[in-house]
Amino acid sequence: MGPRVIVVGGGIAGLTTAHHLLAARPDLDVLVLDGGDRPGGKIRGEAVGGVTVDVGAESVVASSATARALITQLGLAGDLVHPEPVPATIWSRGARHPVPARTFMGIPSSQTDLSGLLDDGEAGRAGRPAPFALDGQDVTVAEAVGAVYGRAVVDRVVEPLLGGVYAGRVDALSLPATMPRLCAAMREGRSMPEAVGSLLPAPAAHPAPRVMGLVGGINRLVRALSERIVAAGGVVSGSSLVRELHRTPEGWRVVTGPTIDPVAHDADAVVLATPAAPTARLLTDHAPRAALALAGIEYASMAVITLALPTAQVGSLPGSGFLVPAVDRRTIKAATFSAAKWAWVDADSPDVTLLRASIGRAGEVATLQREDAELLATALAEVGEALGATLPTPVDSHVRRWGGGLPQYDLGHTDRVAAARDDVAGLPGLELAGAAYDGVGVAAVLDGAARAATTTLQALPPSSIPRQEHR
Repeated sequence: MGPRVIVVGGGIAGLTTAHHLLAARPDLDVLVLDGGDRPGGKIRGEAVGGVTVDVGAESVVASSATARALITQLGLAGDLVHPEPVPATIWSRGARHPVPARTFMGIPSSQTDLSGLLDDGEAGRAGRPAPFALDGQDVTVAEAVGAVYGRAVVDRVVEPLLGGVYAGRVDALSLPATMPRLCAAMREGRSMPEAVGSLLPAPAAHPAPRVMGLVGGINRLVRALSERIVAAGGVVSGSSLVRELHRTPEGWRVVTGPTIDPVAHDADAVVLATPAAPTARLLTDHAPRAALALAGIEYASMAVITLALPTAQVGSLPGSGFLVPAVDRRTIKAATFSAAKWAWVDADSPDVTLLRASIGRAGEVATLQREDAELLATALAEVGEALGATLPTPVDSHVRRWGGGLPQYDLGHTDRVAAARDDVAGLPGLELAGAAYDGVGVAAVLDGAARAATTTLQALPPSSIPRQEHR
């Protein structure tokens, strides 16, 4: 047996890192320690209305070569699918409007039509973009976009789209951290509209899908990764919360188990694929600057409510769903008509129509303190209001709460990540991975996991004596 690597955290970042390690070096002794009841982190499938659907992340950016390669490696390429070509809308001021085309994360280009969604005065202001220079400073999304296009574009277009990704507030989210490509284009001397235009593909009669998924849900990645790790000789250990991290003469030691019966696992290298707060605690004695930086990353909580409605009483739903601006003060921030968006969901549930609603933005503590029954009733009522109909009683439903689920890329985030990585770089055999660093989407996390695996492999010795567990 070759060197041992311990991956702390069994979410998609940790599982993917472990997979890459074993694929590159089958001789490795890889142990994944996950504190949850089952691996997968924020990717999870649950049976609702007789169909297993995603109750966390449900798609990956279609342009991600890393994601496509991983899906192919796991033997799932034949089940790769794209959403049906049905449009999404924005439920704003009591009406549903088409999501404006030719935008970058909602930021308009010179070809974007905002009429209808904005009133005449707001659209007129947006049509007269003002100059804005970044000059290397950090700035919020609201400050930068508002200065160029006016506040209505921030509230009615950009915020709903970013809210679906980060569950954050545009007045706190950092433009360089959330849209680094846009900022890079602007720092080359382009105006914001010009920078947006440079990032968009050429107009096409049939635009390429922006996201992709899997038949049966993106949750299948978790099962496939776990099975591949075990088949390669690795171990995925659930309900194994790591409490301590120590340096040893040979490498590292992580401690799990209760304080009265601790279990120590020795390793040549460790990858911390945990959220920022637990990572900060583990790093306190080894990389205090990194620990302080990571402790400053806030997280937003949210909930996904899945409803199975009787198809005979619902009929077909219009489009793939809708987004909701925070300024309208609704409880839900988005709704996805799963049966319309994904053909496989519709095929697997002929008698029920599945949809889901998302609830929870950064700072909305009281909303998520409501009981499940109240959240379900609110989601049903507000989706019905958006559709102009009273929806029937669900035949099945599910509420999945994601406490501290999404890291907030607020002002200073890029500097915090840089400080953490710089400090950890001085600790041989220790790497970081996860959604706290380079993007919260699945594709960005997969990219980060691949990099963490590569750097870990470079630091490993060619062989070592198998480690023992010490009680």
